[in-house]
Amino acid sequence: MPCGATQDRRVMVKRSDRMWSAGEGNRKPLQYSCLENPMNSVKRQNDRTLKDELPRSVGAQYATGEEWRNNSRKNEGMEPKQKQHPVVNGTGDGSRVQCCEEQYCIGTWNVRPMNQGKLKVVKQEMTRMNKNILRLSELRWTGMGEFKSDEHYIYYCGQESLRRNEVAIIVNKIVQNAVLGCNLKNDRMISVHFQGKPFNMVIQVYAPTSNTEEAEVEQFYEYLQDLLELTPKKDVLFIIGDWNAKVGSQETPGVTDKFGLGIQNEAGQRLIEFCQENALVIANTLFQQHKRRLYTWTSPDGQHQNQIDYILCSQRWRSSIQSAKTRLGADCGSDHELLIAKFRLKLKKVEKTTRPFRYDLNHIPYDYTVEVRNRFKGLDLIDRMPDEL
Repeated sequence: MPCGATQDRRVMVKRSDRMWSAGEGNRKPLQYSCLENPMNSVKRQNDRTLKDELPRSVGAQYATGEEWRNNSRKNEGMEPKQKQHPVVNGTGDGSRVQCCEEQYCIGTWNVRPMNQGKLKVVKQEMTRMNKNILRLSELRWTGMGEFKSDEHYIYYCGQESLRRNEVAIIVNKIVQNAVLGCNLKNDRMISVHFQGKPFNMVIQVYAPTSNTEEAEVEQFYEYLQDLLELTPKKDVLFIIGDWNAKVGSQETPGVTDKFGLGIQNEAGQRLIEFCQENALVIANTLFQQHKRRLYTWTSPDGQHQNQIDYILCSQRWRSSIQSAKTRLGADCGSDHELLIAKFRLKLKKVEKTTRPFRYDLNHIPYDYTVEVRNRFKGLDLIDRMPDEL
């Protein structure tokens, strides 16, 4: 029997998902009929349930009332689900889930203070632990501005003359390509705006301590609220820093989980109220882990540890956070531990337009001006008639 022929002398020709047959009758004209591919026929039968067929095994029912069959043959046509890292897309009322490609790491560290040579140590720790964004507090520098140091970019803000407070944000070369700008608010807060999908805003703060006057604390939260109101609601917002507050291990719905540390104090209650008003969640209270991964400050005698540094994030982007914990291996001579959080977001490189080069006519050398003037006078003599000379 030739290849592709059947017993009733029909030639089978495979085309896509169907088989076309040419059949010969008893001295009848040649007729063509379309036969279903057996493999696809079985697949289609698996996708539907025949009305007259009784189920062989019945499993649990879905909320929609549909039944799931436990027969393995019935599920051969179904593709396994791929593991994804979901990120809630908070645009509009109906939230969608999208899979982001890149994972970034953000950190906060109170360096107390940034003496000569300590910046090099901080950059080495940042590179060793693969941190993209690191905020610093209590640098005790003066002035404000930005500069580049090796492969890192530093944005800082402090007082003009007093070496008090001071905050800064350090980004590596990869993340710096997505920086749109920075807002040097004051010596207690600074913000950097990133080009992302959607846009991302990182605010670094250094809150007043517990022995500070109430007026200064209220002024701090007023300035921070003004900064938040300038941020669009659809942007991804991170507020990181040394809050000098204890939120405790008691769960607050929508703000903290039960994996905090210690007992809540008055400053912690003020922080929770601020988070409730602005739909923020405290990331390093969401994950169950050992106590050594929770405390961020150690007393000088080494007898007491507290959790006073926090990473805040928008509630709608809570699922983008993969982890939040302290890294005890990092050391820069401070009584604070390095607090980091890993998250999955998309950052886009900012296309920077090159400005056209302009010459400053006021700084052209005088000799060059005289030479050009003499040459133009020579051209003027060429155009004149002999009688005019």
